[in-house]
Amino acid sequence: MILSLGIILLGGFIIGYLLSKIKIPGLVGMILFGLLIGPYCLNWIDESILNISAYLRQIALVIILTRSGLNLDFKSLKQIGRPAIFLCFLPATFEIAGVTLASVFLLHLSVFESLLLGSVLAAVSPAVVSPRMIDLIEHKIGEEHQVPKLVLAGASVDDIYVVVLFYSFLGLVQNNVLDVKSIVMVPVSIILGILLGILLGFLLSFVFKKLKTNLITNVIITLALSFLCIGLENSVKQWVSISSLLSIMVMSMVLLFKNEEKAKELSTGYNALWKVFEILLFVLVGASIDFSFAVKNGGMAFLVLLIGLGFRSIGVFLSVLCTPLSFKEKIFVFISYIPKATVQASIGGIALSLGLACGNIILTVSVLSILITAPIGDILIDSLKKVLLKKREEEFSLE
Repeated sequence: MILSLGIILLGGFIIGYLLSKIKIPGLVGMILFGLLIGPYCLNWIDESILNISAYLRQIALVIILTRSGLNLDFKSLKQIGRPAIFLCFLPATFEIAGVTLASVFLLHLSVFESLLLGSVLAAVSPAVVSPRMIDLIEHKIGEEHQVPKLVLAGASVDDIYVVVLFYSFLGLVQNNVLDVKSIVMVPVSIILGILLGILLGFLLSFVFKKLKTNLITNVIITLALSFLCIGLENSVKQWVSISSLLSIMVMSMVLLFKNEEKAKELSTGYNALWKVFEILLFVLVGASIDFSFAVKNGGMAFLVLLIGLGFRSIGVFLSVLCTPLSFKEKIFVFISYIPKATVQASIGGIALSLGLACGNIILTVSVLSILITAPIGDILIDSLKKVLLKKREEEFSLE
């Protein structure tokens, strides 16, 4: 097991680093490396690592959502207004609808299974998008209409919206029935998750102010509260549903609102944690792929992915319709909503780990979406940002 961890971390880091030097997202290399050393190829990973991969993915998801919350400012969201709110929900909703329709006919999945696949594919990748938007903000590119902040805010909430839907649809697939209780539990889960997150956010802010804790202590306390949230959700789920992942993100947002200095400091600690779990996450996702199954179903999976992106583009353009953004800026927003990676890697293998019949196809389409959209989105954002966006001091021409 220890040898396997060493191979995963060192090999994943090296190939990710090398690919990043030629402008290809390192996570693509990590997935391919995982496929190479996984049980369907060289079989260099100990089975005990694969058995706990679901838990490692959940920890990675906790880190992803906490980082998103620590960088999602209420003030920016309010200042940007309607398009930011629409970008949080519309593109993902349209993509889920498109993928659901396509999957029923092309992949022969049930409606519930198709909704589950749609919710996996619908999230934007914070690993690809967030650092690039932060870089644009720092260099004051696209600042006239706050395009990078618009994308950053919309994409951050988009992730949690999709994750909440995913777990709701997962329950439908497992029970194979849509009852009144399942429908009622969705808003209840969201409301209770938000309330719990607000409470924990105020608690964190109070503790950090009173105890004058250092960065390592703050990371430990925040992680502990996050794990307790998940434990609480599992403990009470037979009576009431609580979205622990939503709680974790809201907790981070409240901390940023109440104590910005500590939130920014905590964000640096989580960034360091993510460097380790990013490698584990993507290499283990690659290792989970059944190569022969992926080759056999790759054509239809690709077609479903394209249809989903087409529906997503409609949602993006409706979100920025009737706004001061120029045509070029709207194109940039659409490009920024292409990349998929971290959320797909975190939840794409859950159905397979639970033994669901649709598990293999959901994982295959998830990985395909990462391999195709992450490098394309990455390259397009980096190469077109100065063509489609301008610095604040330059005069904007609205088209």
